[in-house]
Amino acid sequence: MLRVGIVGVSGYTGVELARILSRHPEVEISIATSRQFEGKHLGDVYPNLRGCLDITCENPAPAALADRADFFFTAVPHQTAMEIVPSLIAAGKKVVDLSADYRIRDLAVYEQWYQRHTSGELIGETVYGLSELYRDSIKNARLVANPGCYPTSVILGLAPLLREKLIDPSTIIVDAKSGASGAGRSANIATLFCEVADGFRAYKTGGTHRHIPEMEQELTVLADTPVTISFTPHLLPITRGILSTMYAKLTTDISREKVQALYEQNYGDEYFIRLCPGDTVPATQHVRGSNFCDIGISFDERAGRIIVFSAIDNIVKGAAGQAVQNMNLMNGFAEDTGLRGASLFP
Repeated sequence: MLRVGIVGVSGYTGVELARILSRHPEVEISIATSRQFEGKHLGDVYPNLRGCLDITCENPAPAALADRADFFFTAVPHQTAMEIVPSLIAAGKKVVDLSADYRIRDLAVYEQWYQRHTSGELIGETVYGLSELYRDSIKNARLVANPGCYPTSVILGLAPLLREKLIDPSTIIVDAKSGASGAGRSANIATLFCEVADGFRAYKTGGTHRHIPEMEQELTVLADTPVTISFTPHLLPITRGILSTMYAKLTTDISREKVQALYEQNYGDEYFIRLCPGDTVPATQHVRGSNFCDIGISFDERAGRIIVFSAIDNIVKGAAGQAVQNMNLMNGFAEDTGLRGASLFP
């Protein structure tokens, strides 16, 4: 039985990790940390976990963490992760980090969008944790950077087209929408019920969202040429879910059937990617509570553009579920262990 630690259990990602791991047959949660809820039973902090886990939140010093588990998830904000991850790696532990601290391979780019990096020596060995693209590398990694939620939906949606150079990378426009849980659990006027309900708005417009360099980094690898995208996120009046709609100019005259066949070729054996048939498009309610990514394709023949739709649950496939998927790969478990099951509906 693998002893697992969740560092930062008090946020939505942390509690989702606890929920998924509580039913994982190969692991036990040996420690869950929270400064805010130190000394409180996790089931009292999150009543949905009552009767599922018998664990009390702790707040040990980073130096005391390593002996408490064999494997760690660091579900803490960026910059905070840099204060914890190096000591865990030095102690010989494996880590999936869910912050942005190890996702960006170019330190100068990271520091441009975030802040000064204090453990750059780990960047070279970090594997970007998009399982469907980097599976073999993840299996041998000791530090995996779990992708962001928007990047997960965008990269998986565009990967087959960029690999085959079927779209012009300079024309990519991403119009993405997320549920309010994507903003985290901390109090914020912008995500109060009365501010979100019955409304729909864009935010961090004009190419300012911090997920942009992460997306461009991975899309550039796929395209084998520098990629710059136009990305606009929107806040939906729902709890969970991301729907990304991606537009790009085609570089060749190709039929819908051939594009669908290309996606089948790329993703037909991927359990967690479901391709929508025909003119069907994905919807957030069909992936809610699951680790699935649903992808659909449409053609705007008049404009010469292809449109790709990608739907995920931002807390599961966009965070905690993908992190467990990575943990499974890193420890030799079946990749879907603890993650199978239909989405919640309605």
